Amino acid sequence: MDLKSQLKHAVEAAAAQLGMPVDAAIQETPASKPGDYGTPAAFQMAKSAGGNPAQIAAQLAQTVQLPAGFKRVEAAGPFLNFFLDGGAFVQGVVATPFAMPAQGGKVVIEHTSVNPNKELHVGHLRNVVLGDSMARIFRAAGHTVEVQNYIDDTGRQAAESLYAMEHYSRVWDGVQKYDHWLGEGYVKLNADPVKPELEAGIRDVMHKLEAGVLRPLVEQTVRAQLETCFRIGATYDLLVWESDVVGSGFLAQALDMLEGSEYTSHPTEGKFAGAFVMDVSPFMPGLEEPNVVLRRSDGTAMYVAKDIGYQFWKFGLFEGMQFRPFMDDPSGKTIWTSVPDGDPDTGRRFGHAGEVINVIDSRQKHPQMLVRSSLGVAGEREKEQRSIHLSYEFVNLNGQTISGRKGITLAVDHALEEAGRRGFAELSAKNPELAQRPDAPEIARRIGVGALRFAMLRNEPSRSFDFDLDKASSLSGDTAPYIQYAAVRAANILRKAQEAGYAVDGTEADWEAMPDIDVMLAKQVAKLPEVVEQAVRAHSPHGVAQYALDLATTFNAWYNAKDKRGKPATNVLLSEPGLREARLALVARLRQAFEETLDLIGIEIPAAM
Repeated sequence: MDLKSQLKHAVEAAAAQLGMPVDAAIQETPASKPGDYGTPAAFQMAKSAGGNPAQIAAQLAQTVQLPAGFKRVEAAGPFLNFFLDGGAFVQGVVATPFAMPAQGGKVVIEHTSVNPNKELHVGHLRNVVLGDSMARIFRAAGHTVEVQNYIDDTGRQAAESLYAMEHYSRVWDGVQKYDHWLGEGYVKLNADPVKPELEAGIRDVMHKLEAGVLRPLVEQTVRAQLETCFRIGATYDLLVWESDVVGSGFLAQALDMLEGSEYTSHPTEGKFAGAFVMDVSPFMPGLEEPNVVLRRSDGTAMYVAKDIGYQFWKFGLFEGMQFRPFMDDPSGKTIWTSVPDGDPDTGRRFGHAGEVINVIDSRQKHPQMLVRSSLGVAGEREKEQRSIHLSYEFVNLNGQTISGRKGITLAVDHALEEAGRRGFAELSAKNPELAQRPDAPEIARRIGVGALRFAMLRNEPSRSFDFDLDKASSLSGDTAPYIQYAAVRAANILRKAQEAGYAVDGTEADWEAMPDIDVMLAKQVAKLPEVVEQAVRAHSPHGVAQYALDLATTFNAWYNAKDKRGKPATNVLLSEPGLREARLALVARLRQAFEETLDLIGIEIPAAM
């Protein structure tokens, strides 16, 4: 029940009937003001059509047809205030499934893209969680989503780890997780004072990577990294390897498309003489130097040109890549991979997106703006607008900048285990019986995964933060365990009610008996579709995480509310018959809202806490 959308439609219909069309803004009224929702639409109408705003508001109040769940509307000067019919509203919230935004079209989301030379650390985790949560949210909004993971298999980092294996005669014991073992060699090499003397050997490994000779070793690393991603709840559709992007001719095809643009040129004199240059000034105004070299005078391409080619392919501007199955994820779904000599027709079409979201850290803001602008240069203005960079700031660790090269990291695998252990230990201290449950390991796992995922989402992507494992796994504060605990509390109320033989589906409910405090809780529950729509529009899952926290906080305030005599005001099982059943139905709907909301950000609710 998206009340704001319904009110918006009703107000706009009334305005059209009065001959003064308006794009109405609907807001929740402050606690100190009358009504539950309001609109300043009369101001807008008076501005565009003339007239007195207060008089127009009075006309609107007489004309608007109230949606179900509202009992009256009042004009307060130039504002309209809407009042809920509390019982009918709560009944509607309980009885009506959430109607998520009915959007469509294909979205390609690229995330993770960790160098295949070491284990994932908590700095990488922010990328994984942002991208995976975006995929979940866009699917919930009705989009077809394809998740891609870009593998830089020709880069220096991979070469250094593989060189360290040979140089130090390192042999994997088959027991230690492979990516952790490989990363130890990377750290050792970069701490070695003779490393500058080893440059020739490292470059030789880079040449072998470019030739594809060492790809099986890189694939082994990628499989180990994906195990970690699976543990955190992330899934993928396609692995795209840098060597295949280069070998598929994307660069040449993209440059060919840009050749015919009025914004590209081949200067014959000056500092750009002999180069292929793109002028991005119409698309990125204010740059000190708007001319971007795509291909140098010696014929070599700039790195951003490769990214442009890859982005063009994601949008389906050309073909050229071949595929084969790589592995199955834990659910049994096939993850595909690009290959030099696979099947160009897999029975499904990769790429061809209506929108592309690249989850990449803020250091790549300028290159990503160039990639976006290149679509405009090529004449693809709509695709330019649908080329999105989900930029995020860095995660620090205990006040230090994370560095895989220096070994200043906290591996995601270790953080998961430790977050689950610490969170479960805090719970067990309060409820010793938990430790005796046969599903105790699963409870700890869900706490650990939830703690890490929420820690990556509670701050807006544009803000850097310092990761603290103790705070992330705490039962109090802005944490996943706090939210999970609230969801388990709701489930416990329902379990006790069912054991007592009470109906939890609204049967025998007296909706008119519900006081304002219950209506406030129902209003919070009803917000989820609006929150999802905002997250899609903002291209950020932060709002969904914040909503989950708000839902838990609102529920806990309701649960702990006291009446004027200081006694519990919302003890569900001790409420009067009728009100008791109505409250049980509301708690059941709340529990479902917790499940749907947390699933959007990849967090599961434990069976007990």
